[in-house]
Amino acid sequence: MSEQPILEVDGIEVVYDDAILAVRGVSLTVPEGGVVALLGANGAGKTTTLKAISNLLASEGGRVRRGVVRWRGEDTARLGPVDLVERGLVQVLEGRRVFPQLTVEDNLLTGGYLRRPSRRRLADDLERVYGWFPRLKTKRATRAGLTSGGEQQMVAIGRALMTRPSLVLLDEPSMGLAPIIVQEIFEIIRKLHEDEGVSFLLAEQNANLALRYADRAYVLENGGVAASGGAKEILGDLEALYLGGDVRSEETTRVPA
Repeated sequence: MSEQPILEVDGIEVVYDDAILAVRGVSLTVPEGGVVALLGANGAGKTTTLKAISNLLASEGGRVRRGVVRWRGEDTARLGPVDLVERGLVQVLEGRRVFPQLTVEDNLLTGGYLRRPSRRRLADDLERVYGWFPRLKTKRATRAGLTSGGEQQMVAIGRALMTRPSLVLLDEPSMGLAPIIVQEIFEIIRKLHEDEGVSFLLAEQNANLALRYADRAYVLENGGVAASGGAKEILGDLEALYLGGDVRSEETTRVPA
């Protein structure tokens, strides 16, 4: 893992409809080749933070009012979501968003078309995704809407990987899935990180799970960063962080609310 940040979020403040403050002063970094967990309860600001990074707020009446997001040192304020995907930053939205009437394979292919690859390159990329998600190959001709929740999550992640990203933002990848499927998906994330060098920013409520795979973590509370530090340090302080106790680890930074 390189210490050079691939992504820098510097003191962003997000409002909806110029009235509702959803995120305040959030700062975080994702190093090249890193896996970073973004933790917090439902409503803490995890999804809003991810959408601010990938510039998906406008469709919901949201905007970054203060602060800056930098992708490889470039201010992203004037870049659209497609521009960011073309540069290597892609988000997998919460809720297993697939095209239900399209087959599994057609869903995956929609991710590859953005790069305008040759037919051979597209086929090669498809086989790479099937190598990571073998069960999708057996369902390649099945309508995505008829597959299981876990398979739909795999389709959503696989479609993102078809863009050949450098950084994947994953929003609640474990939500609503059986533990055995969650374990399978997170092991694939580990493999992608270790073998392909893909960086990940994981927004998760399941902190124990996310911290087993992350290098570093940030804990959000009421729209702000309540704590940050190495994954092991945050794991050791989970009870205090979630139950309001005193955090005593010297390597964990507590940020005033």
